[in-house]
This record gives sequence, C-alpha cells and structure tokens, in this order.
Amino acid sequence: MHIMEGYLPPMHAAIWHAASLPFLGWGIWRLSKTIKENPESRLLLGACGGYAFVLSSLKLPSLNGSCSHPTGIGLGAVIFGPPAMIVTGFAVLFFQAALLAHGGFTTLGANMFSMAIAGSFISYGVFHAGKKLALPLNVAVFFAAFAGDLGTYIVTSIQLALAFPDSQGGYTGAMLKFLSVFAVTQLPLALSEGFLTVLVMNMLRKFAPEEILKLNSALKGDSK
Repeated sequence: MHIMEGYLPPMHAAIWHAASLPFLGWGIWRLSKTIKENPESRLLLGACGGYAFVLSSLKLPSLNGSCSHPTGIGLGAVIFGPPAMIVTGFAVLFFQAALLAHGGFTTLGANMFSMAIAGSFISYGVFHAGKKLALPLNVAVFFAAFAGDLGTYIVTSIQLALAFPDSQGGYTGAMLKFLSVFAVTQLPLALSEGFLTVLVMNMLRKFAPEEILKLNSALKGDSK
C-alpha cells in the first residue's frame, strides 16, 4: 500500500509528514529507553525489522499510484509495542524508497502514518484485546497481524480519497472505490500474513523465549 513518489499533492504530502513526525520522535525516545533497559533485545528487533522489510517489499500492482503487499508490522508491534515499530517502520520505508524505488520520499509521511503508525497501534490493540478475551496465543497473534494489514490498507484508502475525491461521490465515494480495488489483493495477503506471523512468532518463542517474555509478558502461554 505504499503510495508512490510524487503521487500526492504537495499540501497533502506535507500534512502527513507533519502528522507522522511527533509519533516518530516519541517512538525514538521510547525505543532508546527499551534498548537501554534490554540491550539483548537488539537482535530480536533486527529480526522484526527484517521481517517487515522483506514482507512489505513483496508488492503486487493494485492501483495507479499505489500497490498491495503484506506489511510485516504486526510481529514487532506484538513483541515490542507500537513505539519500536514506528521507528522500525520509518527505517523500512526510508530504505525501500532509497534502494527499491518502492514508495517515495515525498510520500514517506503518508506511508509511515498508514503502515508504521496505524498498523502498529491496530496490531497491538487487537492482540491485547484477544488476550483479554482469553483467545489462544496463536489466534491472538493471527488476528493482530491480519488486522494490522487491513488497517493499513484502510488508512491508505482514506489518504487517497482525501487527495482525490470522486467527482460525484465525493470523499466517501472515492474511499469506497479505493477500498474495493485494494480488497481484491489485500484480503488474501492479510490472511497469508496472519498465518505466516504465527509461524514466525512460534519460532522466535522457541529460540528466544526469555527475551520475548521480558519485553511482553502477554506472550506467555501455550501454542493452542
């Protein structure tokens, strides 16, 4: 769902940059505190960042000016919480724009807001809601990744609708149009990301259980 370079009107691009910067500053502050308290978590954070980079690089053509892809944000959001993945997501998007021409620098704020910010908070919130409902751990992780992916695509659709309202249906009509186009590719991608994230989470819990539990005690539990 990266919006490509130069696609948004300059004013919209500037607004999304301005909206994302406070979250980035907060994320850097919280992440530096987490790493200072848990220096052993750096490798785990790197793994979550690599997961997000690889998955969100797997783009499929979807709409002129944008594309569909998994996000990979849910894994790190569940383990570390939104602040860490806001910073990690920014780094992922920056290097994808610089190295892969995926997304762009003028649209970095918009892409960051939809994937790194909205996606992280949605995944984190859905995971903890699932735990409060006593869902099995794997089910909670699945829905966290699934919801974070879909939430990102919904926010991207809103961003595009605000920038390019429909001549007849206005903002609502444009948003419904963008949602319907993205849904063809994004729904199966979100399902796939949910299942893959469960597999990766189980692997991490097997090889780095102490580090994960130190960061998020909610991840304690069986693999029902």
